[in-house]
Amino acid sequence: MGSSDGPLVVGLDSSTQSCKAIAWSRDGRAVAEGRAPIDLMKPRPDYVEQEVTDWWQAATVALRQLFGAVDAKRIAGIAISNQRETVALIDGAGEPIGPASLWLDERAAGLVDRFAAEIGRERLHAITGKPIDVTPVVYRLKWLRENEPERLDHAKKILDVHGYLTLKLTGTPSASWTSADPFGLFDISRKAWSQPLLDHLGIKPSQLPNAVRSGTRVGTVHAAAAAATGLAEGTPVIAAGGDGQCAGLGVNAMREGVVYLNLGTAIIAGIWSREPVVGAFWRTMTSPTGDGYFLEAVQRAGVYFVNWFVDTFAGGRSDPAIFDRLEREAAAVPIGSDGLLAGTTLVGCMDPHWDPSARASFIGMHPSHTLGHFYRAGLEAMTLQTARALEEMRSHGLSPAQMVAIGGGANSKLWTKMIADATGIAIHKGHNAEASSLGAAISAAVGIGWFESFAEAADAMTSIAETIEPDPRDRETWNALSARQAKVFPATQFAWRN
Repeated sequence: MGSSDGPLVVGLDSSTQSCKAIAWSRDGRAVAEGRAPIDLMKPRPDYVEQEVTDWWQAATVALRQLFGAVDAKRIAGIAISNQRETVALIDGAGEPIGPASLWLDERAAGLVDRFAAEIGRERLHAITGKPIDVTPVVYRLKWLRENEPERLDHAKKILDVHGYLTLKLTGTPSASWTSADPFGLFDISRKAWSQPLLDHLGIKPSQLPNAVRSGTRVGTVHAAAAAATGLAEGTPVIAAGGDGQCAGLGVNAMREGVVYLNLGTAIIAGIWSREPVVGAFWRTMTSPTGDGYFLEAVQRAGVYFVNWFVDTFAGGRSDPAIFDRLEREAAAVPIGSDGLLAGTTLVGCMDPHWDPSARASFIGMHPSHTLGHFYRAGLEAMTLQTARALEEMRSHGLSPAQMVAIGGGANSKLWTKMIADATGIAIHKGHNAEASSLGAAISAAVGIGWFESFAEAADAMTSIAETIEPDPRDRETWNALSARQAKVFPATQFAWRN
């Protein structure tokens, strides 16, 4: 990490399992950081929860660690990147009414289709930009209305992580368009909470926080928050928002033709669009700059699938050489894995089938197949799903021309080369792995006036470390494999549908 004597901004990234407070310089260097874990709770099948107060506790620990390395007086502003599709109910005293439910929570799975039918599937998709899927908060709010209406009615505020942390920092909860939008309760064209959906759920507009454009100053750090965190009282708090969109901003992908590719626990391939284009291959999100939209193709199991495979079949990740060995073996296997195909929907399928009950599979096994074949087949399946999503975006008038990759999977030279070859698109790797925090810091930098625009800020605070060029000679082979690979999901649905 670099150092500087000048002012800094903090990107506070409160993600699913940890909170990271990173101080960034005006040229996009990470100067110091603090981190703290956040526990998950799974009290019963399909329930995934967190103690709401743990979000604030983790933030205070991370910030105090940060200020052990830098003077808090150097902090010119702070902005929050938050885990998306996670919701807390807050009473009139600012205290949580029970635990928060996370984006991983599937308690509402049984009512998704019914609720969508009540609103109208196409209408719901058009208003919110979200295909019919269990992940958005709106379905859990419907579940609360039917199963725990007293909790819902008692809530003074219905908040995501961004709203709760801004409440704790400033005394007033605030949402950004990009933190509100993943709720599936937000009209992405009007940039406002959807009154028809609120009416259907019996929710008052006053129960939701004010939603503003990212980069808007939403308050300053009050005395109690300053004492808890080490931040200076009066430090400006700037709206940022959802961690996925923040990460896209943090790799400077909010421009025409640039794809943000997160090869993380899940895989996200996102591209900026001027219009709110909807389709089965992506979720339509609001852009973190406030201008245009961000189309996100999502596979729920990315590195999660890889880690599960290694832990279950290859001896486990405790062997420090396991990934190098599997990558060497898989690199020696030809495209198509000698006829072995994989279905990687280990924890359900998002685009394009939106089936939370989906399972994973391997098809076409032969005695000659080795662990390297299985490893490669999994990477090929995930690679080609991303390629098909990008092709679908092209058919809607978008022009993906370059990708910027982050996440643990971006460290795989084999996987990133496969994606470049299969899509025909060059892949760039950024210098900074903490793209969500950097995206929030860019929002803070715009909000305090360091830069006149998000474009200027992103150009100044992001950079490219490495480029992987595609090999056009194998493109037809990849296309032929993709046609076969696309048949795996419909061919295996009977296994979990019957």
